[in-house]
Parts: sequence; C-alpha cells; structure tokens
Amino acid sequence: MDIIDLSENTKEDYLTCLEEWSDEMKDGVCRKECWYNNMREKGLRVKLARNDAGVVAGMIHYAPIEYSWVEGENLYFVYCIWVHGHKKGRGDLRKHGAGTILLRAAEDDVKNLQAKGLVVWGLLLPFFMRAGWFKKHGYRKADRNGISVLLWKTFTDDAIPPRWIRVKKKPETVPGKVVVTALANGWCSGINGMIERAKRICGEFGDKVIYREIDMTRQENVHEWGLSDGLFVDDKNIYQGPPLSFDKIHKIIEKKVRKL
Repeated sequence: MDIIDLSENTKEDYLTCLEEWSDEMKDGVCRKECWYNNMREKGLRVKLARNDAGVVAGMIHYAPIEYSWVEGENLYFVYCIWVHGHKKGRGDLRKHGAGTILLRAAEDDVKNLQAKGLVVWGLLLPFFMRAGWFKKHGYRKADRNGISVLLWKTFTDDAIPPRWIRVKKKPETVPGKVVVTALANGWCSGINGMIERAKRICGEFGDKVIYREIDMTRQENVHEWGLSDGLFVDDKNIYQGPPLSFDKIHKIIEKKVRKL
C-alpha cells in the first residue's frame, strides 16, 4: 500500500468517494467538484491509498479548520477518511492498513505545514468514522455533541482545543406549504446526492412544496445555523444518519403534503 496525491487520473475516484459504480453517488459529483475547486485554493489537501494492484483503496481530505464547521486555530480538520468496503466495484478493501497509512500521511503533511494539530470527528456508533478507531491512533476527545465526538492530536504544547459549533437555528415554516430546506456544503458526494434527489422530488409537488437551499460553504451561514449540512422538511432535520434514498425522501415529503 502506498500514498499518492490527487491527480487528474484519480480525480473521479475522489469525486465519487471510490464508488463510481453507484448512481446515487454520481448524483452528487457536480456539487463536490465545485466544492473541491473552491477549497483547493484555501488549502484543501487530498491523499489516496493505492494497493499493490494499483487500485485506489482509500482516501482522506483535510483543510485548515477555519473553513470547517468546527471552531479552532492553527489546526487542520479532516472532513473524512474512507476505505472502500462494498462488494460492488473495486470490492471490500478494508483491513489491509489503508486507513492507518492515510491518517499517518495526513499527520506528517500537517506537521510539515507547521500546523499545531490535526482534528477529526467520529461517531460513538460502530460504523462510518468510528470515534474508537481514532482513539486507538492516539487521538483525544476535545468535545462532544450527541453521538458525534470531536477528537484531536497535537503537535505543539500551545495548541488550543477545538470545539463544535452548536446548532443555533431551524428553518421557518410556511402555513399551507411544505418547506424543504437543504443546507448544502459540498464536501460529501453522498450528502450532495441526497440534496439533488430532494430537489428533484420537490418539483413533483408543484406549489405545495417550497424548496430552499442554503450555501454552507459560506462561514457566516455555518455560524448562523451551527451546521454544515442538513435536509429539513419543515422544521425537522430528516438527515440523521446515512444519506437518504430517493424513495425515503419521497415518502417523507409525500406524507407531509397529504396532511396539508
């Protein structure tokens, strides 16, 4: 397993989160490419893990924490680290050390950039971005918000702990209408695809449904809402786990429309 930087030859791997076989993931590629083009000018770093067969097995991307949904100074923030684990496409490539060498490569890179530490987020539940996995690699808890844990590893003695930006706002409702509000950041193709599906679904219901989209690449919006991403139907955030399928979103919106 070796580490390579992102190139034109591997850009599709990155934009589809290694799931080029997934139509749902492809729904979000355009949004992620826009986010990438914007963020690479602000210090975004992308590294890929490639196995002995030349197959990209995993990826990590990180940027200065000032452009994230976390408060901190002179730190870098990991948006996600991902190793392909599906049977489809390139197959299950986990448990071969890709995640470990990706994280180590990011740490070494951030040290060379003279940052004071690397910040990650993890979940207390045993699936994507497990907090326990980061703890095994020397990361300490800095903050917690529900099942989401903010962890960090410091490279200097004067580093200041990062903190979550707490949720501050919910969308306004409109009498006689269903309001769908998408908080769109762009960093995750899975979330991007979910937002694209929600937007298409809203168009099916005509003037009964109002679709609104908030640009969460603007830091003032992140601080106003206290979120980076979200999909609200009226004042309820229906995105609480893996990105929702077309059918799931459609059922939720259709049920609300029937109650008008």
